[in-house]
Amino acid sequence: MQKKKIAVYGASGFGREVAWLIQSCNDYEVVCFIDDDTSKQGTFLNDIPVMSLENACKQFPGAFVVGGVGVPKTRQLLMEKARAAGFGFETIIHPKVERSQWIEVGTGTVICAGNILTTNITLGEHVQINLDCTIGHDVVMGSYTTLAPGVHVSGCVHFGQRVYVGTGAVIINGTQENPIVIGDDVVIGAGACVTKSITAGLTVAGVPAKVIKSAD
Repeated sequence: MQKKKIAVYGASGFGREVAWLIQSCNDYEVVCFIDDDTSKQGTFLNDIPVMSLENACKQFPGAFVVGGVGVPKTRQLLMEKARAAGFGFETIIHPKVERSQWIEVGTGTVICAGNILTTNITLGEHVQINLDCTIGHDVVMGSYTTLAPGVHVSGCVHFGQRVYVGTGAVIINGTQENPIVIGDDVVIGAGACVTKSITAGLTVAGVPAKVIKSAD
């Protein structure tokens, strides 16, 4: 069976981790990194060529793109550029992810090794869940959300789009009637403990998490 060809958009540290994740799945072949930085184009990163979006389209027109950038707004911009160039997207889930059958995963989502997803969870498109996170029941996660390594999300938490959750942060559980709601474009600092809903656009940090930056 021929392996699907994958191009990782973003020749960065996390992009290298995504490439390794893809290589750990037997169904795929990483054919290139795509990067808009001209100083990286024409080089090799971990033996994988780095090229422009235009050249990737020419050399690998049937490839699928996976986001290799952790910043949600940047990832959304890059995925929109890839879509406009004619690329489709692939969902990548490491074989060492524990999950129930009652999980919906959007196109382009990346779930790294060591994660546990329990039950009745909905993930949007191009979500990234980094190493060793846990996600409890009845969690809804909007498109382009990023969980850094070691994040723990309890049950009944609803994320908007483009939320960034820093390494080691914890979000306590809501309820079916009153879920904890994390608004669009919220940033949660590393090690924070979120105990209540957060309005869109805010940056929070600390234990318990408090607002440190208002919406732009």
